[in-house]
Amino acid sequence: MKKEYLSKNVYEALQERLKLIFEKFESIYISFSGGKDSGLLLNLVLDYRDRFYPAKRIGVFHQDFEAQYTVTTEYVERTFDRIRDQVEPYWVCLPMATRTALSSYEMFWYPWDDTKKDIWVRDMPKKDYVINLENNPITTYRYRMHQEDLAKQFGRWYKMTHGNKKTVCLLGMRADESLQRYSGFLNKKYGYEGECWIGKQFKDVWCASPLYDWTSRDVWHANYVFHYDYNRLYDLYHMAGLKVSQMRVASPFNDYSKDALNLYRVIDPEIWVKLVGRVQGANFASIYGKTKAMGYRNISLPEGHTWKSYTMFLLDTLPTRLRNNYVKKFNASIEFWHKTGGGLDEDTISELERHGYQIRRNGVSNYTLSKKSRIVFIGKIPDDTDDIKTTKDIPSWKRMCYCILKNDHLCRFMGFGMSKQQKKRIDIIKRKYKSIEEMEYGV
Repeated sequence: MKKEYLSKNVYEALQERLKLIFEKFESIYISFSGGKDSGLLLNLVLDYRDRFYPAKRIGVFHQDFEAQYTVTTEYVERTFDRIRDQVEPYWVCLPMATRTALSSYEMFWYPWDDTKKDIWVRDMPKKDYVINLENNPITTYRYRMHQEDLAKQFGRWYKMTHGNKKTVCLLGMRADESLQRYSGFLNKKYGYEGECWIGKQFKDVWCASPLYDWTSRDVWHANYVFHYDYNRLYDLYHMAGLKVSQMRVASPFNDYSKDALNLYRVIDPEIWVKLVGRVQGANFASIYGKTKAMGYRNISLPEGHTWKSYTMFLLDTLPTRLRNNYVKKFNASIEFWHKTGGGLDEDTISELERHGYQIRRNGVSNYTLSKKSRIVFIGKIPDDTDDIKTTKDIPSWKRMCYCILKNDHLCRFMGFGMSKQQKKRIDIIKRKYKSIEEMEYGV
């Protein structure tokens, strides 16, 4: 994607986007995580509202994942105390399925699980605007629903309770945070009025990311210029020597945070003690999170195994539900590379042909900006593709095996979960084709 430089800075561009949002959407709420991006967005939006729409009521949605640093909780509480009379506050502490990458036997853990109150990492916040099982007006909530679904269904409920008017949720997402987010903005074909930073959730419910083209430097510069409060966890991260890309405010047990679990032991020892007893595998991940034990570095193949046979062996050791999760994703991936094909550079195609891989072209990929050729693999999926140096984004049993060893339940390492378009594409493939290679477990 070619960068286009405008004759305005990111702040001026944001003001134009906020003008569009306030003019086009009747109901507005902000998703506030407690991180630097959503915190900045919250402050900037309220400043804009106070200048141009002082009578406008805006909702603030905070999805609390129970397990977090004390300074994060303090920042969230401090923020809500400051703005509660200016907004509609929604501090959500409901049981929800949240992915964990710490265990080979559990795909999810459940923040605010009412059956485990005795081992909660924190006490339930005591504010009248806190939403929990005893005080839950969200009619679209289902007990232990997935965290992503809870966030979406809150938007549906918010629209219903605000006269079913056109609603937008404002997110602090930025394109430069990850390739996944960059791809999400790049591939958004049906944005609101052609805007790539606005996507549709439901009928009359949209999500907007007006900071999508901001950098981390822009975020911190704005906080400095406007003297905004922020989560002091970032100061602690800085003193601990973390890179900017490693400074995340999220559930400590997911794919992106597990490597930094040991920081809790240093930064917040009281919370750390509770984390160890709360989620299976927390202590193990803190010790071995950057070792072969967690699939972090090169993984050696056990003697006597191929990557395919090793994958089958690992599948055989997993609980049925988790095994089926991997099998479905592996099947979808193999099916995709046999029937549809992925977009590859010409250098990669030439390298594959040079090394004797059985491939063929299958038209042009609509999911690449430069309309790369779709490449289909003929016959069996390769055991590994270590001899291919130009890309890692081609199928192999080694990639599948890595997903299991890394507790990558979403199979992000194989390209799953990159964007809404890719998710839709995979779902279509799974529905269209029922089987691919006849073998044990149907893989």
